[in-house]
Amino acid sequence: MAGVEKQYLGKTVDVKAEHAFDVAKLEQYLTTAIPGFAGPLTARQFEGGQSNPTYLLTTPNARYVLRRKPPGVLLPSAHAVDREFRVMTALGGADFPVAKARHLCTDVSVAGTMFFVMDYIDGRVFWDPLMPDLSPGDRLAVLNAAVDTLADLHKLDHEKLGLADYGKPGNFFARQIGRWSKQYTQSAVDLNPDMAKLMEWLPNAVPGDDSTSLIHGDYGVHNLLLDKGEPKVLAVLDWELSTLGHPMSDLLYFLIPWYRPDLDDGRTSFRGLDFKAVGLPTMEEVVARYCARTGRASLDSLNFYCAFNLFRAAAIGEGIVARARQGNAAAADAASFEESVKAYAERGWQFAQGARA
Repeated sequence: MAGVEKQYLGKTVDVKAEHAFDVAKLEQYLTTAIPGFAGPLTARQFEGGQSNPTYLLTTPNARYVLRRKPPGVLLPSAHAVDREFRVMTALGGADFPVAKARHLCTDVSVAGTMFFVMDYIDGRVFWDPLMPDLSPGDRLAVLNAAVDTLADLHKLDHEKLGLADYGKPGNFFARQIGRWSKQYTQSAVDLNPDMAKLMEWLPNAVPGDDSTSLIHGDYGVHNLLLDKGEPKVLAVLDWELSTLGHPMSDLLYFLIPWYRPDLDDGRTSFRGLDFKAVGLPTMEEVVARYCARTGRASLDSLNFYCAFNLFRAAAIGEGIVARARQGNAAAADAASFEESVKAYAERGWQFAQGARA
């Protein structure tokens, strides 16, 4: 997934040559930019798949995290660390759990690209949504905390937070269906029959509920920094894909392990598990908890939201396959994604026809 963070738990390495900057110059700059900042400063790079290079900054009195745009030619709207800084600043002011955003630097002469600095928070992250190291009771408590945190995000008034222009309000699913249909047809050599049927069905099945809220865009256990001793969300990480959109896109994305196809692709599926025995809430229980927390009477059109998310996942997978054909991705990965595209499209069409999660 794009922008998956590892800055709080991931292994740090020496700064890679292609991502290097003048540490002494940065230290001098931050000494005047951030109150209380004092060197000497050391910097190490977090290992992992971040689209924005991420670094651990250490001083004698504090640790910080720096996020910057990668060097080189970039797409105009990509790697928008200034958007991350903006939304994290607004959320911090609303007491929503995020790392405190300290400073945004748009002067590229300081570190080569735009960057921002936030506080380092010591916690734990689970990359597998099943969180196999936890007891059933702790697993349930963490997932409940995750649902509550997402509900609290969607309850925030984005206009009062100064984020009225943070994205396009309304018509979210129609725009998304159009976008991913276009990307899929441009990527695919042969149209998958189930994808073709979904592209025809989805635009006519968009629910009448046209809610708009601040959405995270990649909300899952992997992007939650948790307290080490209790099931408490200390911070939600990686706001690169955040925007204004329909809150159900976030909720059903979070829920995708509950209804995705059970494939040998390294991605966890909860299907077939004994939920009570392993400490997993059912999908219905998650939805009921979310609705109670947000004040929704119920959640209609669940099949549409499941079908849409699987359609989107299949379209993203087809794009990866296309890049492999062009020599930009590993052939082995491409073969795996080809099977995933078929399975996700098939499962999506099952939901369109009324399947149960």
